[in-house]
Amino acid sequence: MSTETTPQGTVAEGFESVREEFAAVAAAGGADYAAQLVAHVDGQRVVDLWVGPDFTSSSLTGVFSSTKGAAHLVVALLVQDGVLELDQKVSHYWPEFGVAGKQDITLRELLAHRSGVIGADTGFSLDELADDRVIAARLAAQRPYWRPGTAFGYQALVIGALTGEVVRRATGRTLQEIFEARVRAPYDLDFYLGLPEEQEDRFRTTLPMLPTPEQQAQLEAGASGPDSLTGVAYNQNHPEAVELWELPNNRVVRAKGPASVGGVASARGLAGMYAAAISEVDGRAPLLKPDTAAEFAQVHSIGYDVVARAHKAFGLGFVALGDTYPVLGQGAFGHSGAAGSQAFADPRSGLAYGYNRRRFAFPGGAAPENARLIRAVHAAAVA
Repeated sequence: MSTETTPQGTVAEGFESVREEFAAVAAAGGADYAAQLVAHVDGQRVVDLWVGPDFTSSSLTGVFSSTKGAAHLVVALLVQDGVLELDQKVSHYWPEFGVAGKQDITLRELLAHRSGVIGADTGFSLDELADDRVIAARLAAQRPYWRPGTAFGYQALVIGALTGEVVRRATGRTLQEIFEARVRAPYDLDFYLGLPEEQEDRFRTTLPMLPTPEQQAQLEAGASGPDSLTGVAYNQNHPEAVELWELPNNRVVRAKGPASVGGVASARGLAGMYAAAISEVDGRAPLLKPDTAAEFAQVHSIGYDVVARAHKAFGLGFVALGDTYPVLGQGAFGHSGAAGSQAFADPRSGLAYGYNRRRFAFPGGAAPENARLIRAVHAAAVA
């Protein structure tokens, strides 16, 4: 078999079944399937695999909403430090936000996707979407799309700008600066909220989805109007809206690293961040204390998501992953990305997982192969 279709890399003793499962996924994915899979247990890397043309362990891609995990790890650290209070009103930190029915929204409600602030009435240009400060300034005056607290809906493209503005008002530094100083640089992670120019040669563009005719029919049948809640949340109401899959392929997005969708990473970076969050790594204590991790992982919104129009379960800034993957322990937290990436920490098993793929997966969000890969990794981790 070609090395382009045979997984490369290493697995620790006891994780051979993970290599076999990854190889099966690669075989089913076709000649241009390109992906990375990394896992840590108790801070030790036990899986480091990759496959595909022009794709190596050090290749970087846009990871879309997996970026939200990095953003909200910063928020969790600031809550842990006592700099931010979850039940404080957002307007306490950011007075301009407290208008148009938003004056009583707390940081907890904002993180739990309960604020109703999902986008702007006229949408955002590409340059605006790339700039969290611009998004925040626009949304400060925006009326919520539902009465805050009465429902929840995924703030797909704006939650990082909103929570990031709270961070900036409370600390005087951007969320991206704090992530670099406290998370990325100390652990030398391949996870950037703002990709330096000198790393551009490692970046691989996201490739568009290639749906079958049946899948295309499903996409068309479920399509939302541009002024629906889903359309607003995904910026379809802007006349020059960029296709979601194209966002990280624009240098302005990679360079500024908007905290909702602009991160650039490898699976090593994704898994490494969650390993650092819950485990001792290289002699460093876990970034999060158990009580902090438990509070941010605790389900705060579960049921019908009015933006996704589907069942979802959110903690604070993170997805409650045990609802999606029942094999995981209660308290698992992480975030997927639109092209198919998935990353999380499962404190009960000590597992940290990162999966990244280059071609946008059907139907968007965590790629379906994550279910079988997570089962294999978890089974080996607890064996």
